[in-house]
Amino acid sequence: MTCVLAIDIGGTKLAAALVDEAGSILRSATRPTPPADVMSVLAALIAEVLDGGPPPQAVGIGCAGPLDLATGTVSPVNMPSWRKFPLRDEVRKLTGLPTMLAGDAQCFALGEHWLGAGRGCSSLLGIVVSTGIGGGLVIDGAPLLGPTGNAGHVGHMSIDPYGERCECGGRGCVERYASGPNMVRWALENGWSPATAAEPRQAPALHASEPTVPGAQQPHLSGDGRAYDGSPAGVGVAGRNGGAGRDGSVERDGVVERDAALDRGSAAERDGTVGRGRTAEGDGIVGRDGATEGGGAVERDRTTEGDGAAVRRDRATEGDGIVERDRTAEGDGAAVRRDEVAERDGVVGRDGAVERTEVKVDARALARDAAEGHPVAVAAFERGARALAGMIASTAAAAEVTTVVIGGGVSAAGDILFDPLRRAFDDVAGLDFVRVVQVKQSTLGVRAGLAGAANLAWQAIRPSS
Repeated sequence: MTCVLAIDIGGTKLAAALVDEAGSILRSATRPTPPADVMSVLAALIAEVLDGGPPPQAVGIGCAGPLDLATGTVSPVNMPSWRKFPLRDEVRKLTGLPTMLAGDAQCFALGEHWLGAGRGCSSLLGIVVSTGIGGGLVIDGAPLLGPTGNAGHVGHMSIDPYGERCECGGRGCVERYASGPNMVRWALENGWSPATAAEPRQAPALHASEPTVPGAQQPHLSGDGRAYDGSPAGVGVAGRNGGAGRDGSVERDGVVERDAALDRGSAAERDGTVGRGRTAEGDGIVGRDGATEGGGAVERDRTTEGDGAAVRRDRATEGDGIVERDRTAEGDGAAVRRDEVAERDGVVGRDGAVERTEVKVDARALARDAAEGHPVAVAAFERGARALAGMIASTAAAAEVTTVVIGGGVSAAGDILFDPLRRAFDDVAGLDFVRVVQVKQSTLGVRAGLAGAANLAWQAIRPSS
C-alpha cells in the first residue's frame, strides 16, 4: 500500500501517522512534547509508527514557527529548546526519505482544503484562533509558503496603526484583539468576573478520541465532521441560543479604542455598556459582595471583595500580555486565580475554611458567560470578531480567496464567535469579490495538521494530489 509519513509538531503534542492518498490513517501515534530533547522523543514516535507498517514514500512536517524554508530550520516560540533547529535535515537523515516542511497553520489550511471545510474550493485562507492566531493560504490548490516559509502570519496583520502594542513589536495586530488570552485580558480589564468559572459545567466531548495503537481501527483524516475543540476532552461551550446580551455590548464603530480617550477610573452606565478599562455596576458585571463602592466608583487597579481583600486587575503580564500579574496562562488563554478565595455559590465559605482556591479564568469561561448574555463577555467576542473580520476582508482583497476556514480552541465557541464575525464581515467587506467569501468552521479538528502534512508530502511526489 502506498503511503506517506505525516508529522505534526506543536508545543504540547507530537503526532505522526502513515496516510494513504485518500487521506485514511493507516497507523498513528502521539506523544506529549517534552521540555527538552524533543528530537529523541520524535525519533521514537516515528519508529513506533513505521514499525511493521507499509514503507512511506515521503515525509511531510507541520511545525510551529517561525521557520526558514531555505535552511529547513525551525524556532517555535513555545519550544525554547529549538532555536534554528535543523528539523528537516534531522528527519531526512532519520528516515532516508524526501522531507517537506511547512508551518503548522499552513498545514491546517492545506488539510482543510484537501479533506475538510474547504474541499473543492479554488483558494482558501485557514485561520487558527487559539493562544495566538496563525494562518495559511492555499492559492489555486497549492500552499503559498513564501520565500522563507512564513507567509500567512495573518495574526500579525495590523487592523489599527494606532492600536495596542503587540508582543511581536507591531501595533494593532489582530492577535492582540482576537486570540483567546487577549479576549480574556480585555474582559478582565473591563470588569468581567466569570460567573461560571467557580463551578465549571460538565460538557460532552466534541471529538471522539483517536486510536493511536498500531492495529487498532484507524480513522479517516476527514474525521466525523465535528468542530475542533482545541482540548483533549472538548469544551462544548456554545449553545445556539447564546446571542443574548447585545444591548450591553460595545461596538464603537470599530475594533480599537484609543487609550488616551478612555476614562479608566470611571464606572460604566447601568445599561451594561462597557469601554476598555471600565468596570460596570448594576448588572452583576463586576464584583462579589461589594465590588463597587463610594457611589459606584471602582479603583483602577483593584476589585474589592466582601472581606476587604483586593486583587490587582490592571497589570497584564509583561512577557505575553495574556493575563494578570498573579495569574498563570494555560492552553487557550486559561488563567488561575491564586490570590482570591472563591465565595460564589458556596464553593468556599466566607470564614476561609478553604483558602487559595484555584479558579480557571479562560476563553472557555468567557464563552460560557457570553452564551448567558454577560455584556462584557459578549462585547469581548464581538470586539475579537470584528478584528478577525477586518483581517479576513483585507486578505480576501489582496489574495482573492474564496473560502475562509477557522479552527483552533477559540473556534469551539461556535455561534458565540461566528455570529458576530459574519455580521462584522458583512459590514466591513465592500468589493463584490470580497463580499462573496464564505466563512466556515473547521471540520477536521485535531486531524487538520496531520492531513495538511500528509498532503504536503503527496504534492511533492505527485503534484496533482
